Amino acid sequence: MNRPVTPTTSLFSRELVIAAISLGAIVSSLVLRFAFAVEGTMLGFTWPTIPLLIALVVGGIPLVIGLVLRLVRLDFSSDLLAGISIVTAVLLGEYLAGTLVVLMLSGGQALEAYAVRRASSALSALARRMPSQAHRRRDGTVSDIRIDEIAVGDLLVVYPHETCPVDATVIEGHSTMDESYLTGEPYQLSKAVGSSVMSGAINGDGALTIQAEKSAVDSRYSKIMQVMRESEQRRPELRRLGDQIGAVYTPLAVAIALVAWFASSDPLRFLAVLVVATPCPLLIGIPVAIIGSVSLAARRSIIIKDPAVLEKIATCRTAIFDKTGTLTYGQPKLTEVLPAEGFTKDEVLIAVATLEKYSRHPLSEATVKAAQHAGLTLAKATEVSERPGEGLRGEIDGREVQVTSRKKLVSQSQASAALLPPLAGGLECVALLDGRYAATFRYHDEPRAEGKAFIRHLKPLHGFERVLLVSGDRESEVRYLAEKVGITEIFASQSPEQKVTLVREETKKAETVFMGDGINDAPALAAATVGIAFGQGSDVTAEAAGAVILKSSLERVDELLHIGRRMRTIALQTAIGGMTLSMVGMLFAAAGFLPPVAGAVAQEVIDVLAVLNALRASLAPRVLTDYQA
Repeated sequence: MNRPVTPTTSLFSRELVIAAISLGAIVSSLVLRFAFAVEGTMLGFTWPTIPLLIALVVGGIPLVIGLVLRLVRLDFSSDLLAGISIVTAVLLGEYLAGTLVVLMLSGGQALEAYAVRRASSALSALARRMPSQAHRRRDGTVSDIRIDEIAVGDLLVVYPHETCPVDATVIEGHSTMDESYLTGEPYQLSKAVGSSVMSGAINGDGALTIQAEKSAVDSRYSKIMQVMRESEQRRPELRRLGDQIGAVYTPLAVAIALVAWFASSDPLRFLAVLVVATPCPLLIGIPVAIIGSVSLAARRSIIIKDPAVLEKIATCRTAIFDKTGTLTYGQPKLTEVLPAEGFTKDEVLIAVATLEKYSRHPLSEATVKAAQHAGLTLAKATEVSERPGEGLRGEIDGREVQVTSRKKLVSQSQASAALLPPLAGGLECVALLDGRYAATFRYHDEPRAEGKAFIRHLKPLHGFERVLLVSGDRESEVRYLAEKVGITEIFASQSPEQKVTLVREETKKAETVFMGDGINDAPALAAATVGIAFGQGSDVTAEAAGAVILKSSLERVDELLHIGRRMRTIALQTAIGGMTLSMVGMLFAAAGFLPPVAGAVAQEVIDVLAVLNALRASLAPRVLTDYQA
């Protein structure tokens, strides 16, 4: 797969060419003037001036045209100072100073694009993991095709240790797959006929023949890449704050330049002040800090879909938690197996655990672990399927095994329903062997070990004023968890519609952050100021969430809180610091201590310092959490 040419890449290339031309023109002019002392003219201009004019035409004219268009739209951005400086330099015959401004601006923008690209290296690593080709099997022959040629229904062969190219279903073979890069969970999942496989997962030691369910562009891994690209392109509110600062700074700089001109009667003072004031852009640190923070979050298994989250999360004052998978592990433990008459506990547990090896259902792992803990030897399953609404089915040693819900069983057979034990707290599923009701399995989802410490530190260390627990579970279950983690405000038996209403009402009172699984909670995630989806069981392409925690952990949420607060601090520190240094330089220029050329060099130094400071956002500090579980 060829690396796509992004706007950042093309911007870097274009600005780098302009910067190279400008630098070459400056060097050529100085060599012609001082080294060879070339005399004579062409078209009325001295020979040392010709290279500078070329650079001003190539780099200066497009820049000035773009800034004039901004001025027509009444956009008084700080870049406008560069255009005024270039025009003033040409009118005063200061071609070297004008070319230095072009070099400064193009070099600064190229440096910004390069810094953004470097800060985004963790995101571009996603693209490098995907194969460029797939092995399609047709009429008994296997041939290599481009990944974008895969069609739904194609049969593909995934050899050992290869990356799965598309979302698909296994039709031949048996192996394991590592999906940790997609889910954050470090487990090898068994794959057999009927199992689902995800694009981006790494195959184990066995070859698999799979049938494509989606094209490459619609598969999970491609959607993750799309989300990452969108996160680079979106522009958060903090950047608009930078534009507002620039709108004040630009007329202030022009005013200082005019005062210096009239006070000294020297138009070069006007040019010198504007050259020093040229930001290139002044607020270059904001986008660099944003992308650096997105990169840092990605390395911590946090996908920032909307970079505005990094600004907003520090202002949230109400935290709203869904129950399952957020404050609990989302990995229930098997607590009871209640076999029906004619079946033994071990018999049913072996059958169900064998089948559950091929499922990603939250209860599957608990069942398999319980069987292993009991020392039971699992068999091999065939004809495994897990279609929506039908439960998990398969064949084990000639016996048909089905795992489904109480509600589904009741709708299928009233006779079997009469054999079911009474409802109890927690989660459950029922098992059928050869069509007969065999047992009820009961599970309990434990609170996260760090839950109480995490909740306790939100108010004093992150400024949250209220913490709410919202769930569709019964009140007894919700209250049990709330007492465990220290939450006093609970809302139980809430439908998705009721959750949305609750979140909207709370958001009217104060900015909110909602944490859920990203599926049933999608409307509530969208209604909150900041929506955070936990990766286990969630679709990271859902537009509802602004951030996705791939490794389901409250520690990652705390890291996101710190990354957001740190990004805002570094961005504003860079912008205000750069503006302050420029103001000092303008005063020196207004007093006549900095001529235009020296002023341009001074401003270039300021820009480099701004970028270097902003790049700190991509570096992980020693500690990103402030609570102890």
